[in-house]
Amino acid sequence: MLEVNSLTKTYDTFDFGPVDLTVDDEVLSILGPSGSGKTTLLSLIAGIVDPDGGTISLNGDRLNGCPLQKRRTGLVFQDGALFPHMTARENIGYAATDRDRITKFASLLEITDVLDRRPPTLSGGEQQRVALARTLAADPDLLLLDEPLASLDAPIRRRLRRELHSLFTSLEIPVIYVTHDQRTATALGDRTAIVRDGAIEQVGSPMAVINRPATRFVARFTGNENLFDATVVEQREDTTLLRVGNIRLQATTAAAAGTTVTLCIHPSRIQVHTPNGGDDCHDENAASGTIDRWLTEGNEYRVEIGLDDAPITLTTTIRPPSFDQLPLEAGSRVRVTIPPAAIHLLR
Repeated sequence: MLEVNSLTKTYDTFDFGPVDLTVDDEVLSILGPSGSGKTTLLSLIAGIVDPDGGTISLNGDRLNGCPLQKRRTGLVFQDGALFPHMTARENIGYAATDRDRITKFASLLEITDVLDRRPPTLSGGEQQRVALARTLAADPDLLLLDEPLASLDAPIRRRLRRELHSLFTSLEIPVIYVTHDQRTATALGDRTAIVRDGAIEQVGSPMAVINRPATRFVARFTGNENLFDATVVEQREDTTLLRVGNIRLQATTAAAAGTTVTLCIHPSRIQVHTPNGGDDCHDENAASGTIDRWLTEGNEYRVEIGLDDAPITLTTTIRPPSFDQLPLEAGSRVRVTIPPAAIHLLR
């Protein structure tokens, strides 16, 4: 278990912490914008940077002041930091606990055919995979990863997401995976921590962080573009009745009647129908509107819908099969429904 308590570090223009964090034998994805402190956190835990305050412990042993070579910590940065005069095989074997691990991780990371080449002759993606294989072959007690898949081609990255999660889980050690890519964080992480301005804003399961963000920043950073002020009309037994403009919505999150809240709806949770569709849903969670515009984002369409009875524009994502069946040109009339459980309330 990794335990971080009241960890701080101050630079000329940036204050990190205090940060408290516990990581069991699991994968914790650290997600945040550039300059938020993600790499600083890894550097402090790895011992590359000394903290100004706080403690770091691994399996009960305090790491503060412990030399790098005695920490049993595997660290992979974006640049890989390979030995240029060694072949890929020699790099991986440099600290390998046994020779079989060279073959094992080279095969998993699809670099078997480059084992006899030196780093200057490898692509950036190949170098990253060699660096990851070298770290895994050393059998560390703690694994720290800073965007090791960033420069890989999309098909390889998708395959490795699936395979690496199983691998990391089988290691039975704490794994911290830093990324700015939400899909990678969600696919690899058992939990996700959102970092902003040197502080952790929220920690939870990937789905909890996405669907139940704790702050407006977390909501927007995880793709919750639909943030609107609403008035709480009534608190019922199991639901809360809200009003946005002339639209009434049911939510499953409790809130006091008469208060103003911010409702948050992830685009993927909104259902779009033909103008007469969606009749099986509560009237309180249905509305009509007009498509303002749409754009394609590879494997899905992002559609903006201006509602008739409220001065808001909903953003939703639609998969191609559904998109092809709906009249989704700009100016088309549609009906939207929103499941009560999809509405999250921020105070």
